[in-house]
Amino acid sequence: MSLPFFVYGTLRPGEPNHDAFLRGRTRSEEPARLTGAILYDGPGYPYAVADPGGVVAGELVTPLPDQYDQLLLELDELEECVPGDPRSLYDRVRREVVRDRDGTPVPAWVYLAGPAVAAGLRTRGKLIEGGDWRGRG
Repeated sequence: MSLPFFVYGTLRPGEPNHDAFLRGRTRSEEPARLTGAILYDGPGYPYAVADPGGVVAGELVTPLPDQYDQLLLELDELEECVPGDPRSLYDRVRREVVRDRDGTPVPAWVYLAGPAVAAGLRTRGKLIEGGDWRGRG
């Protein structure tokens, strides 16, 4: 299923992995929000963790159709996401995100912290207040 991606860390415009993976390969990039998740600071990148009261800021990225399959593979590798493997750093899951410009909900792929990582973050992680990795202190 070809869904756009919701990015909230190093893949956002202006961040290093945006240039390395997304520049010139997207049809659109627009501000959006993921509800039902909170953000933790990781070692150089953030982790979103499911939480009913949270909101995470980011961008909704729609790849060019001819780039989609390769980009999906590359992003899974970047995020150390192996579908079905509980040891993965991230799980790629389908979630609804909301476009900032008009409040429209859009289904998208989101990389959430894998189960073991999420459990560790909930007990000893550094929460990013406000849910925006760019605003971390």
